Amino acid sequence: MEDKNKIMIFLDDEKQPIASFSAPVNFELDTKKIVDGEHILTIVSKDISGKEGIRKIPFEVRNGPAIAVEGLKDHEKVDGIISLMINAYGKGNQTKFNIEGIETPQSVPTWLWVFIMSFVGWALYYLITNFSL
Repeated sequence: MEDKNKIMIFLDDEKQPIASFSAPVNFELDTKKIVDGEHILTIVSKDISGKEGIRKIPFEVRNGPAIAVEGLKDHEKVDGIISLMINAYGKGNQTKFNIEGIETPQSVPTWLWVFIMSFVGWALYYLITNFSL
C-alpha cells in the first residue's frame, strides 16, 4: 500500500484537530456547531517525509438571526441623539416559507427625494410658463 499525505483540520486555536484524514478528502464543516463570529480554519498537511504545509482560512459564521441597523455605520463619529431602525431576522423553519419579517424596512434615500423635488419643480415651471388662463 502506498503512503499518503496526512491532513489535519483545526478550528481557531484548538490544540486537537477537529478532523484528521489521509489525502485526498472531502470534508463537510457543520457550522451549526460553531459559535457565531469570526473564526480561522487551519489546515495542516504532512507528507511522508515529515514536511508540513499550513493554510489558514479566515471565515465568519452567522447561523443566528441577521441584525440590520440603519442610522449608524461602523466606526462612524456621532453626537447627540441618534434615531436607529433595527431589524433581526433568521432562517427559522426552512420547511415553511414565512414572508413576514424577512425584509428590512429602510428610509427613503436622499437621492430619491432630490429627484422628486426636481421633477415637481420642473413640472411647476412648465405649467406656469406654457399655460395661460
